[in-house]
Amino acid sequence: MLCTPNYEEGSDPYTLGPISLTLQAPAILFITGGNGSGKSTLAKILCGLYIPDTGTICLDGKPVGNHNREAYRQLFSVVFYDFYLFDTLLGLEDREIDEAAQSYLRRLSIDDKVCVREGCLSTTHLSSGQCRRLALLAAKLEDSPICVFDEWAADQDASFKARFYQELIQDLKNNGKIVIIISHDDSYFSVADQVIKLEDG
Repeated sequence: MLCTPNYEEGSDPYTLGPISLTLQAPAILFITGGNGSGKSTLAKILCGLYIPDTGTICLDGKPVGNHNREAYRQLFSVVFYDFYLFDTLLGLEDREIDEAAQSYLRRLSIDDKVCVREGCLSTTHLSSGQCRRLALLAAKLEDSPICVFDEWAADQDASFKARFYQELIQDLKNNGKIVIIISHDDSYFSVADQVIKLEDG
C-alpha cells in the first residue's frame, strides 16, 4: 500500500502528510508519536475509514476508490482505543468457532472469566483490559490479512503486555499478517520491522 494523504479533521484544518509508506506481508509496523500527532488518523486512512483529500492508497499496485473501497475495508481487523465490544462474534459462522475461541481465551488468560457458546460470549462485564483481550479474540478469529491495534496494551499488566508484544503479534506475523500497532511502548519497538514516528501530522 502507498499512502500520501492530506486530511482535514473537524472545523480546524488538520493536515496529515505527505506520507509515503509501503507495507508487504508479513510485517509488524509501529506508529508512534505524541498526542494529536496523527497516529489514529493515519490508521483510519490506511483502513479506508477516512478518505484522503489528495494522494492514493494502493492495494497490489491498484488504487483504492469508490468501486472497491468496501472490499478493501474488509481486509482489516481493527481494535481502536475506543472500541465497542459485542457479545456475539459477528460474522463468524464456522462450526468450530467455540473450540477455537476457547483455546485462544486460554492464551489470553481469561478462560476462567468468560467462555464462548455458539459464537456468543458468556459475559462482557469485565475490566477494560480484559474487554480489550476479548476484542483481540474477535480480531484473531476474523482472520483478516491486516490487523490494527490502537494503544491496545495501554491498560494491560506488565506480564501480559510483554506477552502481547513478544508472542501474540508475532504469531499473527508468522501466519502471514500485516500487524499495525499504535503504541508509545518504545521498549518493544525492537519487535517491529518498521517504526513510523509522527509529529504534527
